Amino acid sequence: MARKSYSEQLAGLKEDVLKMGTMVEEAIYNAVKSLKKRDDELAQQVIDGDDAIDDFMIEIEDCCITLLALQQPMATDLRVITTAIKIITDLERMADLAGDIAKVTIRISEQPLIKPLIDIPRMMKITQEMTRISLEAYVNEAPEQVDCLIEFDHEVDDLYNQVLSELVVLMMVDSQTIKQATQLLFVARFLERIADHATNVGEAVYFMVRGERKDLNQ
Repeated sequence: MARKSYSEQLAGLKEDVLKMGTMVEEAIYNAVKSLKKRDDELAQQVIDGDDAIDDFMIEIEDCCITLLALQQPMATDLRVITTAIKIITDLERMADLAGDIAKVTIRISEQPLIKPLIDIPRMMKITQEMTRISLEAYVNEAPEQVDCLIEFDHEVDDLYNQVLSELVVLMMVDSQTIKQATQLLFVARFLERIADHATNVGEAVYFMVRGERKDLNQ
């Protein structure tokens, strides 16, 4: 019976990590949506919601510590638990970056956009997909699912460079755009970092299942 309870705890741990990931995905989506729609209220919801994500992270950490202390897991189970700690750390940082994007919304919401937001929403969609794939791989213990993250990460990097080039040109042509362009560059950089954290999650999954390290940030 005790072993069954332990198995249920491990399954519950995975479910909680997935739930936290869903919360983070929503925060990323709403942060970029708030920027695109010039929605201060939605941006503030993202910022305020970070506390709930932080609290949930602590709850999951406490569960991991309890499992480590009371069950003394070995081999694969040990890697499942320690990987959960690694993943929620990356997820928490992703949520912080979503909050940073929302803060940009509030800073520039009174200003008309200096250019249509096309590539930044594309970056957001890719980072969402990367997060979803890496978390599904964790739950399914399927490291082969994370190989595609390399290509996705390259796409995000390419879009970041494109945004950078376009905004630099705008700043050179019109110095009035510098302040907002700088803020939009921050947003693109935040999304690029979110993608890096998503690949970190994928690397953690790979190590969890195979006990080997794989670089998905090539």
